[in-house]
Amino acid sequence: MRPDREAATGPPPLLVACALRIERTALRSGSAAGAPERYEVLRTGMGPRAAERAVGRALAGPALRGAAVLATGFCAGLLPGMSPGDLIVAEETRDPRGTVACAGTALLAEALARAVPGRTVHLGALTGSDHVVRGQERAELRATGAIGVDMESAATLWTAARGGSAGPGGPGADRPVAAVRVIVDAPEHELVRIGTVRGGISAFRVLRAVLPAFYDWHRSLLLPRR
Repeated sequence: MRPDREAATGPPPLLVACALRIERTALRSGSAAGAPERYEVLRTGMGPRAAERAVGRALAGPALRGAAVLATGFCAGLLPGMSPGDLIVAEETRDPRGTVACAGTALLAEALARAVPGRTVHLGALTGSDHVVRGQERAELRATGAIGVDMESAATLWTAARGGSAGPGGPGADRPVAAVRVIVDAPEHELVRIGTVRGGISAFRVLRAVLPAFYDWHRSLLLPRR
């Protein structure tokens, strides 16, 4: 059997995309036990355009052909009562171009609850922005039904789902995608306030602990679909 055929029929690669150096540091210092054989942590740079370019380039290469894509890192929570270190599992991501539905969200939320016991896991819509969101803009985004906001997840998943190829079957619309964000900034804990450093340390520790849940999500993609 030819090597490219083996890659096409074997487990898909996993691409985990984040924007910041500190996010990549957290992910790379997490547990490697159970990681897929073909697995990459990609630092995209900040903002939707940087994420779109970096993810598009990565998925165009043969090493990540057919890869499942998971966007992660820090975010701002939009709901009152959210705290730094809480997690958001996106059921969908949104930006001005449209909405991308995420795969395996219930399983991912359960895996995260096991990986970081005691942390609250929120499920809902994650919206994209091209700037840091504060004050009244939070309330406006919350009114749309979103529970969190960041600058890269929506662009990452849009690029993964709409651009390039998901494998032998063709367009990226069939590519499994997901987004998990750790809240570092919430309505009662805005970045400009005292306590930001403590919140950031908490979020870093959570992000370092979530990798086993990502691996569980990736393995679930190999199970027969009902």
